[in-house]
Amino acid sequence: MRIVIGEDSALFREGLASLLSHAGHDVVGRAADADTLVAVVKQAEPDLAIVDVRMPPDHTDDGARAARRIRTAQPEVAILLLSQHIETRHSVDLVSQGGFGYLLKDRVLDVDDFLESITRVAAGGSALDPEVVGRLLGRPATAQLTPREREVLGLMAEGCTNVAIARRLWLNERTVETHVGNIMSKLGLAANVEEHRRVLAVLTYLAEYA
Repeated sequence: MRIVIGEDSALFREGLASLLSHAGHDVVGRAADADTLVAVVKQAEPDLAIVDVRMPPDHTDDGARAARRIRTAQPEVAILLLSQHIETRHSVDLVSQGGFGYLLKDRVLDVDDFLESITRVAAGGSALDPEVVGRLLGRPATAQLTPREREVLGLMAEGCTNVAIARRLWLNERTVETHVGNIMSKLGLAANVEEHRRVLAVLTYLAEYA
């Protein structure tokens, strides 16, 4: 796929570019600050933009704000925030639209998992670090989800299957299926392709109730 990298650390930016190129992807642009990132994405029209949250000029949430600008101007471009910091102000709006991921640099421990995540995000899915999910789902909500259902929803956001959720929560698979069904019902999601429904469940919760 065609990828643009927005990262102010030259060593990390070039290392990531090398990794992606070695995996067969085409790095079509690089940017060290938020304004340049927006311009490069506009010109290169990539499939995916990988963006650090804290970038020049302000080194606060410039990358996240640039990601929102990109999504507004070019909604077809998938966004992956790859950062050491958790930013929630702009993240809920981004994740609610799909084709969005948020991974923490220090917690990316497996290259194959990372490459699988960017493929999933570029295809319109989600890839959220558990700490990011916890921060987002921990916000006040009015949805009538039980604590266990919130746990299941969080693991769904990470991309876990029912089998994986059962293993993580020490439940049997049928119990997990029941929780998933209850979540779908409470969020008002009609029957659809299962993978799509799981993404919709996370996005609906974050968009409407977070």
